[in-house]
Amino acid sequence: MSYFADLHIHIGRDWDGRPVKITGSNSLTVTNIVKEASRRKGLDIVGTIDAQSPAVQAELNYLIDQGKAVELADGGIKYEDTVLILGSEIEIYDDACKGPIHVLCYFPSIKSMEQFSLWLKERMKNVFLSTQRFYGTAKELQNYVKTNGGLFIPAHIFTPFKSMYGKGVRHSLTEVFDPELIDAVELGLSADRDMASQITELEPYTYLTNSDAHSLGNLAREYQEIIMKEKTFKELRRALTGEGERGIAANYGLNPQMGKYHLTVCADCLTTVKLADERCPSCGSSKIVKGVSDRIRELSNRKGQRRSRPDYYYQVPLSSLPGVGKKTYEHLLESFTSEMDIIHRVPYSELTTVANEKVADFILAMRVGKLRFQPGGGGKYGKVLLNNE
Repeated sequence: MSYFADLHIHIGRDWDGRPVKITGSNSLTVTNIVKEASRRKGLDIVGTIDAQSPAVQAELNYLIDQGKAVELADGGIKYEDTVLILGSEIEIYDDACKGPIHVLCYFPSIKSMEQFSLWLKERMKNVFLSTQRFYGTAKELQNYVKTNGGLFIPAHIFTPFKSMYGKGVRHSLTEVFDPELIDAVELGLSADRDMASQITELEPYTYLTNSDAHSLGNLAREYQEIIMKEKTFKELRRALTGEGERGIAANYGLNPQMGKYHLTVCADCLTTVKLADERCPSCGSSKIVKGVSDRIRELSNRKGQRRSRPDYYYQVPLSSLPGVGKKTYEHLLESFTSEMDIIHRVPYSELTTVANEKVADFILAMRVGKLRFQPGGGGKYGKVLLNNE
């Protein structure tokens, strides 16, 4: 079976309205996440990466006690048609790091996540909040995760700030991590399969494309199709290693030009600059943000044939397509059940019964990778271009 999965979704507030991810939307509670994923997005699997918060665990236990969710024997929590994978995003900045690095740690059960939270309390100032600093070494964290049946995945590995290659290491992940204890790597919104494949040391790892959603609307702005026998944590682990017939069938992500850190730009005025420039040619500022594309060129050391990898399809959220306003978006969902159905399955002839031909043309262009983009950089997202631009 193939399943659509987005494994990096933040929780904005707990069920008492207290912040978990401070920059996250107030509506982004764990209950709302699984409802949105199941009823509107059409996601089969979602990973919430703030589940180390005791308040989030309390809400999950309540859903289970009320019979609204079921904890699966092989890991994960089933809510309606969606399975929730419990994760935690953590910031590492030990003596081996050049700068802070965000990593994702996933566990199979509420009990194992509760034990992780207790362990973190001795090594973290506030376990109730998202993406907090871990006071220990990266390898110490890796060893705990792997010893206790978890998955360890470096997050958005090329982002200029708080990522493995952006600030964390100079040349190699081995400066900070034990490469044998990494289960996969998350590419981030400003990179794709071909860009990452220029770096030889990433060859062994599965590539993940996740949304890093801070609002309900951004669920599934990046995701992957995964071949597994069933929707469980155990099967996800097997898929990441390619066991049997399992594995990633396809990655669906933003064109890197849409990512807000794709190009090197001036931090003050967002003018695109050359990496060699010491000052912005437009405003004269010396504050330059190195783009993902330039950073990957620095690290590129590919020699010989690349590993065969799944297809990578450029997409944007349905609501980001030109012509898809709020009314059109809601009308499409009412007519065709979920975003995954609309993006992947609904025939053109049926789309045009609900939306105009131009919108239907954009959806089909997205399916075959023919959208055109204006690049983003320095914290500003790119955008889809109209056909006549």
